[in-house]
Amino acid sequence: MQGFSGLLLPILFLVIFYFLLIRPQKKKQKQIEEMRQNLKVGDEVTTIGGIYGKITKLKDDIVTIEVGSDKNKFEIARWAIGSVRNNTETEE
Repeated sequence: MQGFSGLLLPILFLVIFYFLLIRPQKKKQKQIEEMRQNLKVGDEVTTIGGIYGKITKLKDDIVTIEVGSDKNKFEIARWAIGSVRNNTETEE
């Protein structure tokens, strides 16, 4: 019984860390991955570098975005998309 009580505290800490740190991080990572898989042409996106643009072409892991008033186009990796801006949010 005494050996079990010595293991109780470390197990309790592992459970607390799981619910406070690991689980929320995995959930957030899953949402980001789902967002990147659901990209479509015409979406307005922000890259992880802070560049705002509109998707003009999608390949497997390459996304072509159009930026600026000159409508410059360049290719970025799909993992470099940080967020998708909703058109409904900007119109309201």
